[in-house]
Amino acid sequence: MNDMMNSGALNIASLAFSLVILVVGLVAWFFVNRASVKATQQIALLEAILEQQKRQTVLLRRICEANEPEEEAVEAPAAKPQEDDGFIRLVAER
Repeated sequence: MNDMMNSGALNIASLAFSLVILVVGLVAWFFVNRASVKATQQIALLEAILEQQKRQTVLLRRICEANEPEEEAVEAPAAKPQEDDGFIRLVAER
């Protein structure tokens, strides 16, 4: 008779433990799924921003090209040849 009571209690404890594991698993799945959905939404928003930035870049290039003054045949004065010690001037002396 004692064996039947212990067996019944063990079955109930096993069932309760299984239910607790199931609830914990469902809660974990909920938060992982929620994070996944948020990440997907953020990726979609970032892709939309990227597309808008590409369009803005194209428009800015068009504006810059339209406002660019026409270059005339003006020659720049010839640059003086640099001396060989130009690199030495960049190095700090001690």
